[in-house]
Amino acid sequence: MNTAQQTARVGLFFLLGVALVWVTFETLSDGHLFEEHSHTLIAGFDDLRQLKTGDEVRLAGVKVGSVKLTRLAGRRAEAVLDIDPKVAIANDATASIVMAGLIGGNYITISMGSAGAPPLADGAEIRTEVSPDLNTIMAEVGNLGKQLQDSLGSFSKSFNGDGKDGGGIFQKLDKMITDNTQRVNDTMTNLQEITDKINHGQGTLGKLVNDPALHDELMATVAEIKTAATQANQFATNAEGIMDQIKSGQGTVGALIYDQKAADDIRTSIANLRAVSDKLAKGQGTLGKMINDDTLYNSAEDTIKKVDRTLDGLNDSGPITAVGIVVNALF
Repeated sequence: MNTAQQTARVGLFFLLGVALVWVTFETLSDGHLFEEHSHTLIAGFDDLRQLKTGDEVRLAGVKVGSVKLTRLAGRRAEAVLDIDPKVAIANDATASIVMAGLIGGNYITISMGSAGAPPLADGAEIRTEVSPDLNTIMAEVGNLGKQLQDSLGSFSKSFNGDGKDGGGIFQKLDKMITDNTQRVNDTMTNLQEITDKINHGQGTLGKLVNDPALHDELMATVAEIKTAATQANQFATNAEGIMDQIKSGQGTVGALIYDQKAADDIRTSIANLRAVSDKLAKGQGTLGKMINDDTLYNSAEDTIKKVDRTLDGLNDSGPITAVGIVVNALF
């Protein structure tokens, strides 16, 4: 074998080796050997709940990365998340640890966040929230069972008693029924007598139930009450109409209340009456003098007396003489 053939074979084996290495790297990197490297986010929790390296990180249920490592940072635990660089995580997104199943592991789920929110930078810390896990739920169920057991115990003591305060509710009810059996029997007897009287038409209620005439009278009375109510309603309607007319100034009452001219005339009349009464009280005018001046009264009385004397003398005198006597008596 010459040197050229050996060189060719060595070169062929070298190329085959390079190709084998290439295929191996492509297979292990799932075809992403030369893509951009993923970026990391920090998620802090009080308890990682058995979260471990390699557990999935999901965004809206889709795998977008994995847990790169877990570590303690002071008084909290942190999970470093390895996120696909093609996936942008909003800065208001929230991460939480979720149980994959009853016998499965845990994973981290991330909410979508607000639309248009800027993405988190590489190495930034994402907000977290605590979601209940199976252990927490079981503990709460255990506490609920204990509370339920305590409640049932309290109910049992309330119903059955604990040997104090005269027993429980059942014992008290039994004692109350036993002590009042005779009273209950008497009450039932009285009720039976009452129902018998009603059935036989005795008493007011019995007559109402059994007497058709009384029922008819009652219905007639109800009809009259309805008629009276209708009339009262009509009266109220008419009164409302009258009030509307008065408010609008119609009619005598409306004019007296709302007509300014009528009101002014009434005030003028009242003022005139007051003036006349004042004059009468002061003795002014003929009627005032007649009321307040005794002289006019005395003169009238003297005149009447003279007329009486004149009339007495007319019986013995003739017509002409009588006229003369009258004139002489008056003047």
